Amino acid sequence: MNITRFETFIVSVPYRHCEVSSRIQRDGVTAVLIKLTTDTGLVGWGECSVGADAASIQQAARSCEPFLIGRDPWTLDAIATSYFQTGLWDHRAMTGNFAFAGIDQALWDLCGQDCGQPLYRLWGGAIRESVNYFCYLAQGDPDDLSEQCRQGLARGHDCFYLKVGVNRSAETEMLRAIRDTIGSEKRIRIDANQAWSVPEARSILTEWHTEFEIDFVEAPVRINPLENMAELRRSLPMAICANEGLWTADDAYRVLKSRCADVLCFSSYWVGTLRTFHTLCQAAHLEGLQVCKHTHGELGLAAAAGQHVLLNIPNACDGAQQTAAMIEEDILTERIPIMDRANWAVIEAPGLGVTVDQEKVQHYQTVYQQHGQFLPYATP
Repeated sequence: MNITRFETFIVSVPYRHCEVSSRIQRDGVTAVLIKLTTDTGLVGWGECSVGADAASIQQAARSCEPFLIGRDPWTLDAIATSYFQTGLWDHRAMTGNFAFAGIDQALWDLCGQDCGQPLYRLWGGAIRESVNYFCYLAQGDPDDLSEQCRQGLARGHDCFYLKVGVNRSAETEMLRAIRDTIGSEKRIRIDANQAWSVPEARSILTEWHTEFEIDFVEAPVRINPLENMAELRRSLPMAICANEGLWTADDAYRVLKSRCADVLCFSSYWVGTLRTFHTLCQAAHLEGLQVCKHTHGELGLAAAAGQHVLLNIPNACDGAQQTAAMIEEDILTERIPIMDRANWAVIEAPGLGVTVDQEKVQHYQTVYQQHGQFLPYATP
């Protein structure tokens, strides 16, 4: 089996509401889709994360063509080596990782289809029957937060996640509405996206944990220097999750060895390949740390790839991240379970286990061509 055709598509899929944090204001997901066709007729799909500029990620992905055409998908590690070392993308690691992650997913998709197995079985099988995902709340007034929580409870969520770091007073009222609505047994997680200084974080988080019992706080302060996170971790009553700063495999390993956080929140598109992500998750397990699968805003392909890893690794915490419930529609023929409920069971179909709808790809490619990328910031 050899790859004979390599195609890329940029799609823009709207959210149902704007995603707002201390760093972004975004109205949807723009992604670069990868399609690989083999001489045996198999088709593999993957999804690149785009960051600030989708066109540059598409070009970075296209530069992999000389290392793909004529190659056997089962040599995916050798293909990655060719891309990063011969192609010199190790000199621009974050861009290279965002681009190659989608190619890597498509290669794994082909391998799974070739042997008739879902990906998690290629890594040793599922060690859990399902994966639990969080309810991603949008900032709003207390009544709005209460309604979002009621909807989340109806979908079966027990982990509720709010972006903070914009307005302390308003966010205190939001958190009060959340806790009053979900009760004392459900979990609240917050993400500041590095908005605070160490003294600010200590003051705010101590107050909020006393009143609201925060499960963990993600990225409360800047990740560098690591000593700031480590100092904060020693002085706070809740767990700390590291997110920013896990940009490459080297960065992720440095953070996990530093023990500046209890939980690592990252994904394969930050470190380039599913195997690297899987290996770092196992290393985190040996260090006694948990992993919360990150989403940078993703469609069903990337979500399915992450689901396979979470089914297999021993240290996946509940409340994995998802934006499936926020998107207008996906580019798949089926609705993935987390569009409608909190849990996603084992995937039985081979490869990624999901099917791309070419008409939807064409439709959302047209949306991108007409309206451009959903930028991570508001424009006048």
